[in-house]
Amino acid sequence: MASSQQSFLAKRLDSDALPLAVGDVLVLAALITFGVTMHNGTGILASDPGYVAITVGVFLVGWLIFAPIVGAYSAGAAESAKAAIPLAIRSWVPADIVGVGLWTVIRGTDPIGIVIFALVTIVIGSLGLGVWRWLWFKLT
Repeated sequence: MASSQQSFLAKRLDSDALPLAVGDVLVLAALITFGVTMHNGTGILASDPGYVAITVGVFLVGWLIFAPIVGAYSAGAAESAKAAIPLAIRSWVPADIVGVGLWTVIRGTDPIGIVIFALVTIVIGSLGLGVWRWLWFKLT
């Protein structure tokens, strides 16, 4: 069983995709931090950095679970924007749902607010990841 798990991850994690992984995490952290400051003001960065860290963290938990499973860092993802962008978006959608779910458990919100929050973060995250990955392949 361990060897089948090992081969599963081996197919989905390629060292050539490391720059994508670093960029993805930075882009997601920046977008989420931007969203937090838009809703709470920039003062929250100094007054409650834990709130910011938890908010970023819950989304990164989802990302770290789904990006390898979907193949966002597979050999194919490291080859072209045409492969890398859809893999990132397909990874982000379930990762976002996990992030919103965890955030809701920790912070709580109304049901309509959860749906709107999830839709906004799916769109913004998908755009951010797509633009970042497109730029990476354009500039390298």
